[in-house]
Amino acid sequence: MDRLQIDGRILFLADCAQTIERQLRGEALTLEQAGALRDDVSTDEITPVPILTHFDDKLGRYPYTGFRAGGAQPIGVDAIRQGGFAVTVAGNRYGKGSSREHSPAAEKLAGIRLVIARSFERIYRQNADNIGLLTSTDLGLIPRLLAGEAIAFEELLAGRDALAAQILREGGLLRFGQRHLRGLAADPAPEVPVTDRPRTLFEKIVARHVIATAVTPADPAPGDGIFVRADWRFIHEYYTGMAAHMLHAALGRPLALHEPERVVVFEDHTSYVEQSPAHLRGGLVQNVVRMRDAQRRFVADYALRVHRTLTEDEAPRDDGSNVAGISHAMMAEHYALPGQLVVGTDSHTPHSGALGCVAFGVGTTDMANAFVTGAVRMTLPASLRIVLDGALAPGVTAKDVVLHLLALPAIRGGAGVGKVFEFTGPVVSSLSTDERATLTNMCAELGGFTGIVAPDEETVRFLKARRGVDFTIEPWMRSDEGADYAATIEVDCSGLAPMVARPGDPGNGLALSELNEPVRVDIAYGGSCTAGKREDFDHYHAVLRWAADRGLRVPAGVTLYLQFGTTAVRDYCIAQGYLDAFDAVGATILQPSCGACANCGPGSSTAAEQVTVSSINRNFPGRSGPGQVWLASPPTVAASAIAGRLLSFDDLRAQLGERLGEQARTA
Repeated sequence: MDRLQIDGRILFLADCAQTIERQLRGEALTLEQAGALRDDVSTDEITPVPILTHFDDKLGRYPYTGFRAGGAQPIGVDAIRQGGFAVTVAGNRYGKGSSREHSPAAEKLAGIRLVIARSFERIYRQNADNIGLLTSTDLGLIPRLLAGEAIAFEELLAGRDALAAQILREGGLLRFGQRHLRGLAADPAPEVPVTDRPRTLFEKIVARHVIATAVTPADPAPGDGIFVRADWRFIHEYYTGMAAHMLHAALGRPLALHEPERVVVFEDHTSYVEQSPAHLRGGLVQNVVRMRDAQRRFVADYALRVHRTLTEDEAPRDDGSNVAGISHAMMAEHYALPGQLVVGTDSHTPHSGALGCVAFGVGTTDMANAFVTGAVRMTLPASLRIVLDGALAPGVTAKDVVLHLLALPAIRGGAGVGKVFEFTGPVVSSLSTDERATLTNMCAELGGFTGIVAPDEETVRFLKARRGVDFTIEPWMRSDEGADYAATIEVDCSGLAPMVARPGDPGNGLALSELNEPVRVDIAYGGSCTAGKREDFDHYHAVLRWAADRGLRVPAGVTLYLQFGTTAVRDYCIAQGYLDAFDAVGATILQPSCGACANCGPGSSTAAEQVTVSSINRNFPGRSGPGQVWLASPPTVAASAIAGRLLSFDDLRAQLGERLGEQARTA
C-alpha cells in the first residue's frame, strides 16, 4: 500500500454529546466545527469491560459504547459501522488505561482505518500497530482527508520508530514475527556489553534480555524498537481466547509454543461473574463462561500452567493445589525475581517491579507472538527518577503517595507517559514490598511503561518470608551513579496527608482535608491487585478492629466489601484472626480474584447516583459501575465505610471517639 485513501467519514470524539449525536445523524463536521476534543479517552470507554467477552468479529459492533461526553453516553451498538466512519479524531492521551487490545480491534473491525489524536498512550498505540490500525498525531491530515486526498503511507509513518514502521508495512506483528523472529529467542543470552556509560537498573536488565535481530539496532537508544526474551509470560481470561483465535487462524493447529513451561495462565476475572451487576444487566454471563472455557481449552491443548478460579465455598487445601488470586499479586508471590523480565496481558503488570525486575504490560497480539516466537516487542523508554524524601506520617500510605504524584501538574501533563518510573529515596527504603508494589502497580495510571525499585534487604526478607527463597542480590542490581534520566521528580513526603481522587480519573487527586463539603458513601470496596495485599489488610483490620471494639458497625445504607488479592492473603488474615473484626462491623468478605475494580463482581455500583469509595487503581467513567467512584487508601476506605462518608482514620477517631467518650460520660 503506497497511499491511504479514506472512503468513509471522520468521527470527532468531541467533549459535547450533541456534537457526537449530530455526526451520528449524518452531519459532516470540520475540526473547527467539532469544538473541543475529549482528552483522556480510556480503553474502558472504547470497549467497556463487558464487551471484552467477545474475542472475534463481534467486537466491531461495540467501539466507543462507553464513551462519555458531558455526562452522556451518546454512541450505541453498531453506530460506527452504520455511520460509515473510517477515521477517529480525539485529544490528548488517547487509549489510556487498560492494555486491552479489544479496543483497537473493535475500532478496526467497525471500519476505522486511522485514529488521529494529539497524543497516545503507549500500550494502545503498540496494540494498534500490531493489528495494522494506523495512528497519527498530525491533526493537519484532517482537512486533507476531508478534501478526499490520499495520504502517502510513508507520511503516516513519519516520526515512528523503525520497528513500528516496519511492523505496519508488513501488516501487523504476527506476520512480522513469522518472517523475522523464528528461533531467535532460543539463542544464548547475550553478553552484557562492556561500557563506560553509567546505566540504570532497568537498562541493565534489558541488556541481559535483548534479542539481536536483523531489523533492530545493535545498540538501542530510548525511542528505538527492540525485542526481548521474557523470563515469564502470563495471560488471563479476557485475552487468552482472543490470542488463541488469532494464532490458530494465522498459523493453524497445533501450535509450536516457545518454552511453554515459562507461561502462566490465570483465571482471576471470572470468579464472581454470576454476581457481577454489569454482566447480569447486559445478559453476558454465558459469554463470559464461553470466554473462560476458551482459555481452559487452550490450557488443556498445550499443557500450560494454570491457576484456576476459586468459588466462595472452597476452603484452602493443605497441598496448596488451589493457590489462586489476582495475576499481578500471584506473580510477585510465586514467580518474579530480581533481575528478571516479566510480561503480562494487563497494564498493571509493573506490580512485580517492586521486586527489582522489569515487568510491563502488553496486548494480545504481542503475547500471541511471544507464545510462538519467545520475542516480546518493546520501545526502549527513557527513565524518570522519583525521589521520595522525608518520612510518611502515621496513617499515610503508598496509595496516598501515588495519588499525590498523579495530581502533580507535570504528571497530569504527560511527563510520565511511556517512561520508566524508578522509585528511590528514604521513604522507598522504609516501605515494605507490599507497599512498593502499590507504587509500581499504579505506574499504569501514571502513564508509565513500568515502575521499578532496586532490590535490597527488604526484598530478600520478602522472598524468604513469603516464598522460602534464599536470594542473593548481585552487585550489578542497582542503578549506577550518573545514570541518565529524562528528569528527576523529588517529593518531600513528610507533609503528605491522606488523599482521595475525585470521580472520573485517578489524576483528580486532592488531600481529604481540602474537601469543601461532606461526601456521603453508599459502597466501600477494599481489594484489587493494588490494595488486596497482606499489608493492605493490616490497614483494613486496624480501622475495623478499632471500630468493632467500640461497638461500631457499617451504617444502614452502606455496604463494605473486602476482597482478598490471593489465597495467601486470605490465609494470612485467617491466621491473624482478622475475620472476627470484619464480621463484627458487617463487612462482606469476597474470595481472592479481580472484582469491582473491573466490573467483574460485587462492589460495583448499579445506579448513577451511587457513590463508592474504593482502594482500586483507576476510576475512569463506567469502570466500576455507573456511579461515582472516589479513590482512596485502604485505611481511608475502611474509615469511610464506618462513617458513611469520606473520612480518614485519624478524623474517624477524633470525631467518633470524642462522641463515644461524651456518651460514656453522660450515661
